[in-house]
Amino acid sequence: MQKTLGALALATATVLALSGCSSAAGEAADDGRVHVVASTNVYGQLASEIGGERVEVTSVIASPEKDPHSYEATARDRLAVQKADLVIENGGGYDAFMTELLEGSDAAVITAVDHSHAYADAEKAHDQAEEGAAHEHDGHEHDGAGHEGHSHLEGANEHVWFDPHTVAHVVEQIAGELTELDPDGAQAYSAAAAELTDEINGIESELDALHARLEGTPVFITEPLPGLLAAAAGLDDVAPDGFASAVEEGNEVAPAILLESLSLFEGDAAVRAVLVTTQTGGSETSRIEDAAAEDGIPVVSFSELLEADQSYAEWMRAAISDLAAALA
Repeated sequence: MQKTLGALALATATVLALSGCSSAAGEAADDGRVHVVASTNVYGQLASEIGGERVEVTSVIASPEKDPHSYEATARDRLAVQKADLVIENGGGYDAFMTELLEGSDAAVITAVDHSHAYADAEKAHDQAEEGAAHEHDGHEHDGAGHEGHSHLEGANEHVWFDPHTVAHVVEQIAGELTELDPDGAQAYSAAAAELTDEINGIESELDALHARLEGTPVFITEPLPGLLAAAAGLDDVAPDGFASAVEEGNEVAPAILLESLSLFEGDAAVRAVLVTTQTGGSETSRIEDAAAEDGIPVVSFSELLEADQSYAEWMRAAISDLAAALA
């Protein structure tokens, strides 16, 4: 009932917003640009870099202070999505608020997790485990809409923007969708996407070099966010099962798991660095950070969103640089 009332309130507020801003919306629709809405500024920046002045990009979440996992959409967000020609979401339950915003939208939709090999492998493993059961689980449906059937999948890491290979495919699809919507800009979109892809390939090469040097290095990851980046760098996450998932979901870490985690920092610590997320955390995460500080073990922070005026490539290189410096 609470969810239904919330949806009704959002719909009512949206009607009011539309009636109060009809002339402004009409002007925006006639400005000749392709209107793109991204769930976060990570995908918004990619669209801006590829589209240039031919696109107008709105990122639903642009502040690093906000947590996309728990974000509640507004009437303004819904209005932006309903006006959009192209919508870019992460999927995988990360930006679940997009599902409701996309209801009734005619926009083309790009879902980043659709391009992740790691996420696809997790889906396949889940499907095999559920073989013979009814195939109505949200994580199983692939009807091409992109925004349906992408709830959180147990055991999968939905933070796929930290996998450059996935992002390269997203860049390719953004350029393709923009070309479909604006054929006159095809050459500009293709050139910008090619330049961005070259940067992403360079990032992959940096991670390959780290992997060769750091393969098997033990680190403690307090939340799943940097997991794909750490794996690409060859790092071994030694955090006990259940710690990161509990923190991400806002639950208490089981006492036995917390004690096992803290024991990794006793004596000759078996941890070279602790990887944390700026948007989430709690008392258990703080205890891990304190234990690391006592042992002189570096703590590396990762953000889910870009800073203002920061490109995706700059952001990723900074994250890789911080990781490499901590493990030098």
